[in-house]
Amino acid sequence: MAMAMAAGGGRRLPPHSPSGLVLQTVEMHTGGEPLRIIPRLEAAEEAVAGGLSLLSLRREMAATQDHVRRALMHEPRGHSGMYGVVVVVGGVATTSGHLAAVFLHGAGYSTMCGHAVLALGRFALDYGLVAVPSCPETAVHLHCPCGPITAFVPWDGCRSGNPVRFHSVPAFAAAIDLAIDVPGHGKVVVDIGYGGTFYAFLSAEQLGLDVCSSKTRDLVSVASAVTEAVKKQFKLHHPESEDLAFLYGTILTDGKDAFSEEPTTNICVFADEQVDRSPTGSGVTARIALQYHKGLIQLNQTRTFRSSTTGSLFTGKAVKATRFGDYNAVIVEVSGEAFYTGTATFTVEEEDSLKYGFFFK
Repeated sequence: MAMAMAAGGGRRLPPHSPSGLVLQTVEMHTGGEPLRIIPRLEAAEEAVAGGLSLLSLRREMAATQDHVRRALMHEPRGHSGMYGVVVVVGGVATTSGHLAAVFLHGAGYSTMCGHAVLALGRFALDYGLVAVPSCPETAVHLHCPCGPITAFVPWDGCRSGNPVRFHSVPAFAAAIDLAIDVPGHGKVVVDIGYGGTFYAFLSAEQLGLDVCSSKTRDLVSVASAVTEAVKKQFKLHHPESEDLAFLYGTILTDGKDAFSEEPTTNICVFADEQVDRSPTGSGVTARIALQYHKGLIQLNQTRTFRSSTTGSLFTGKAVKATRFGDYNAVIVEVSGEAFYTGTATFTVEEEDSLKYGFFFK
């Protein structure tokens, strides 16, 4: 720091344009999946203070603040696997919760993200968003675009700990044993589950691959083909909002859906061929809902899910049966470990032709 100050003649480095962005972030990861937290974005706070709902804020940010997402998710500040969240305090966030979250990724904005919720639970305690944390565990109430989520975070009186768990929005089976024609691969049978967002699920074996040993690029290619085929051949419906009725991605599994004490492995390919490094919190939620719907697990039977990319583990269990619109649904508890990796200050120089990032595949 002393060298930097001297080199700049007493000015803090790096320099930036007076009108350019300065974005401070907290960096975390959950099961290897990155989370770039933006603790404060003035435009988002102003929007919710004006009464904008979180789903509406998601649309508003896509229309007016997308340069922020691109600057932080894309290269050179981000990478093809980067994930982020804008934290909003006030407005919709404080009516019945501690904070609200708008999730960011390389291609746009998600409605739910389990790995982010696990990390945000710790962040909320360590950065003072919960006024009086309680020992040994504190409930953190979050508003996500898909609905309210509660995270349960260990607290020792000084700092947060692991593992963190959360209770999902109602999760349900949207379709079972759906036949889909995938160009270049023929007919496959998929299940579609909702865990705050919709995923298609199938065993990699149906596509001649092994989720544990096949090359990641081959898994990504076929998963993306399945996603596009399902989008064209099946109409999704959400009980509360059509803004939530979209297929987020495809999760390839090892086919081990029946209850077992042994972990089951999967890989999630979402958005524009982005690969989740974690077992995928919203995916675990949706997969538990499917397994419960099929009678393969019972309430409070804990399953362990392994990421095929990093080997990291989440656990999941259905803790309560409920109804959601016309669907039989369950509340799912997902547990995992989140860790801090640092903090950062990102700047933008207006004359930089790549100031808002670029996407390289």
